[in-house]
Amino acid sequence: MAVLLKRLLQSARPPAALGRLVGRREASMGTDPGAAVRVRFAPSPTGFLHLGGLRTALYNYIFAKKHQGSFILRLEDTDQTRLVPGAAENIEDMLEWAGIPPDESPRRGGPAGPYQQSQRLELYARATEALLESGAAYPCFCSPQRLELLKKEALRNHQTPRYDNRCRNLSQGQVAQKLATGPRPAIRFRLDGEAPAFQDLVYGWNRHEVASVEGDPVILKSDGFPTYHLACVVDDHHMGISHVLRGSEWLVSTSKHLLLYQALGWQPPRFAHLPLLLNRDGSKLSKRQGDIFLEHFAAADFLPDALLDIITNCGSGFAENQMGRTLPELITQFDLTRVTCHSALLDLEKLPEFNRLHLRRLVSSETQRRQLVGKLQALVEETFGSQLRDRDVLDPAYVERIILLRQGHICRLQDLVSPAHSYLWTRPAVGRAQLGAISEKVDLIAERVLGLLEGPDMSLTQDVLSGELKKVSEGLEGTKHSNVMQVLRVALSGQRQGPPVAEMMVSLGAKEVRERIQKVLSS
Repeated sequence: MAVLLKRLLQSARPPAALGRLVGRREASMGTDPGAAVRVRFAPSPTGFLHLGGLRTALYNYIFAKKHQGSFILRLEDTDQTRLVPGAAENIEDMLEWAGIPPDESPRRGGPAGPYQQSQRLELYARATEALLESGAAYPCFCSPQRLELLKKEALRNHQTPRYDNRCRNLSQGQVAQKLATGPRPAIRFRLDGEAPAFQDLVYGWNRHEVASVEGDPVILKSDGFPTYHLACVVDDHHMGISHVLRGSEWLVSTSKHLLLYQALGWQPPRFAHLPLLLNRDGSKLSKRQGDIFLEHFAAADFLPDALLDIITNCGSGFAENQMGRTLPELITQFDLTRVTCHSALLDLEKLPEFNRLHLRRLVSSETQRRQLVGKLQALVEETFGSQLRDRDVLDPAYVERIILLRQGHICRLQDLVSPAHSYLWTRPAVGRAQLGAISEKVDLIAERVLGLLEGPDMSLTQDVLSGELKKVSEGLEGTKHSNVMQVLRVALSGQRQGPPVAEMMVSLGAKEVRERIQKVLSS
């Protein structure tokens, strides 16, 4: 900042210099066809990563991978007063959890680092110095109190608050006097000249005459930290960003950024502004909604692929919406020209169904299924602990059998340790009186079912066993098949509802079924 203040005394060129600099060329949105695709996700670590941020990151990631490019994570941490402890680490952790890790980042490093804006202050200072020398920027000595009064006055008159550009025409002498006696100034950018038109890759041709609706913006604060407008332009230039895919809330600011590119003599990237991700009712996603943070979904045992699937399914960018797409399929099918201007409405009530599809896909892979077996073993230990009197339920073959039988019926692996499935891991406390209340023929039912289980363990498949159980019911005069199934269901699980009895018997195995039935009869 000290160097900048010296430059202020040496250079304060007249405003006309900016017009000459801007007139050097038209803003071009084209990029070299042979240039590498480089995109960035640039969140502010003022909170943990949520679904809206994940969607922006995902579109950048799949665009980069589709074009064999690089996906960069840059943390915009220049607003030091709003930083949340742990947020920076959480953002990168959650991108890795979601399966879309950056190629370059604060953690991974890279050729364009550092990747935290608070460590790039020298770059912003040099850019600001160039703008001061050309007359494209000037020092502003207005106090926060004066700026607040301007804002209140505008609101009182039902006008849009804007800076009145009071300091833009100070003479060199006035600047020198204020530098010698007053606090360090902020640096503002002159919004002179016509804003360039640009072709957004989603919204088409745009031009926003920012100079006519707002005052000259601050680009460098008095503490030496840049504002977003300067920092994103400087960083995108020095990091070689070819395409900027960001939220549509920045569309209006793009003309301002293009003026900065012109003033600095830099080629801008191409822009694609993504429509907002909204709640199902059309309301805006809010960080105050605790259930939109990725940590919530990870803790609730939802699969990353299910989240990536649902946030792309509800929007645009693909030929058709279909459930169950994997990340490689998203990359292959993505077409930026298919992204529309319509907001995406997210219906999280459908997430369990998305998760069910992706969980079933994992089960179909032998390698992934082995990983699921390990996860379920850990969940069983964590959930039931000392209640596991029979450690055989942790046998990989048994756990795998449960997963295979229940696939398609559960939405999350965690569902298998819910109370409804506790009978798979612990024996229920069932008394003979409970069964007698269902049917008077408990002994006969038990005798015939035990007869089915004689011979090699698990010799009966679920389909064959279902047929045999119907024969048992048919041989019991005056007893409904539903009552027979109810007796067996309660004897095996202690519950009146659940999976088909034949499936329960195959899950538990013939040996365990015999022991549970005999235990109830003897109680």
